[in-house]
Amino acid sequence: MQLYHHPYSLDSQKVRIALEEKNIDYTSFHVNPITGKNFDSRFFRKNPSAKLPVFQNGSHIFYDTIEIIQYIERIAMVSSGFNESTPSSGEIVEWMLKIQRWNPKFFTLSNIQPKYRLTVSKFLRGVIIARMAECPELASSYHLKLKEAYETEDKLRDPQVIVRSEEQLERILDEAERKLSERKYLIGEEFTLADVVFVPVLSRLAVLNLEEKYIETRPNLREYWNLVQKRPSYKKVIGRYFHGWRKHRTLLKTWYFVQIRSLLKQY
Repeated sequence: MQLYHHPYSLDSQKVRIALEEKNIDYTSFHVNPITGKNFDSRFFRKNPSAKLPVFQNGSHIFYDTIEIIQYIERIAMVSSGFNESTPSSGEIVEWMLKIQRWNPKFFTLSNIQPKYRLTVSKFLRGVIIARMAECPELASSYHLKLKEAYETEDKLRDPQVIVRSEEQLERILDEAERKLSERKYLIGEEFTLADVVFVPVLSRLAVLNLEEKYIETRPNLREYWNLVQKRPSYKKVIGRYFHGWRKHRTLLKTWYFVQIRSLLKQY
């Protein structure tokens, strides 16, 4: 089994936590979306959406995060000796889908300093144009991604786009706060796939230095966040890259790469 992913990708984190929680072995391939590695022709042919993660098991290739996680669950059930998989309860799936419907893209970009965001955006457009010239047979697909990049910048200028994203996030956090007042995890006393999908959202808030605004103001959520950070899956998938000083090392490494390549016009 192969997983094409990167620590920067929220959905990649969800899938990797699922794999670690279910003790599934896999081969890891890092594809950094900020440096444009997801536009390399070899990966782009496999996945013209250029989105992460991509999960492959033999001839089976999955692109949808929830589908990947549910597939991992079935593999774990079969591996544990059950002939038939027992899917997660309706409440777990409902939470997974609810969280997944929140698109972190505009929220994340709106909370990054413009000088960094615009530099990376310009660099990625250069990457797309360069790959388009190298692989003219994929030009139409690359053109769609270039158009999407410009549309993203336009939408970020619309305050309502950001407001809607923030409001949707707040609703999820408020509901989680209510649920966590009476239970240890989102669904009960056991860590489930609902938590697998939720934990990376809280991590994203921490990376953006928004813990105080969104987590610390909710006491039950704060206690939950402190609890899940102790799990081995969190430490391996997220903590090693973004906990404490590691966050600065991870981000600066990519930032210097983008800066140097931009100056040299090497896309």
